[in-house]
Amino acid sequence: MRNLALCLILPLALAACGAEPVWAPDEAVQRARFVWEEPTSITLYTVVRKKGGEGAHSGLLINASQRVIFDPAGTWHHPWAPERNDLHYGMTEKMRKFYIDYHARETYDVIEQKIYVSPEVAEAALRRAESYGAVNKAFCGNSVSDIVRGLPGFEGVPRTFFPNRIRRAFSEIPGVTEKLHEDGDPDNNSGVLLVQKGQLPET
Repeated sequence: MRNLALCLILPLALAACGAEPVWAPDEAVQRARFVWEEPTSITLYTVVRKKGGEGAHSGLLINASQRVIFDPAGTWHHPWAPERNDLHYGMTEKMRKFYIDYHARETYDVIEQKIYVSPEVAEAALRRAESYGAVNKAFCGNSVSDIVRGLPGFEGVPRTFFPNRIRRAFSEIPGVTEKLHEDGDPDNNSGVLLVQKGQLPET
């Protein structure tokens, strides 16, 4: 089974080699900086196909000295959330809800798993995400598991390409809270981006 999975993934990985780096200017990142009032935390978002339950994408919201989202090889973007190599800054509550709304639609649900961590652990996750670099297509799970593996409290997270394996590992971490996001928006979510683009960056 593992060999079959690797055979399926490898062509996708090879076809996606050469992720294009994105680097927002310093002034945009500094202007977008957002500090959330809640205790420091790490939140995993897993996009799951409604029919069949396959994990399609992983994203990581990190609430440290500032709140950011690591969206490896993702397609969500917003002018008020400047990006540096798959890491989006300025993740206010409005931006977080935009991110969820973009992914939850008639064919996919979003599962949110939140874990409160120490400021030191949150900051370590932020530093790892900032230094990770642009992620190739089909490597979202691999990169998310790379960032959290070895952090105190996350030792049970395996290194894997599969978002559902990461989700299951998170579900076993003490103190995790879980929430299901469902939406009936059409599968073509380009309209969501157009609506979001006109919104102001309020919290």
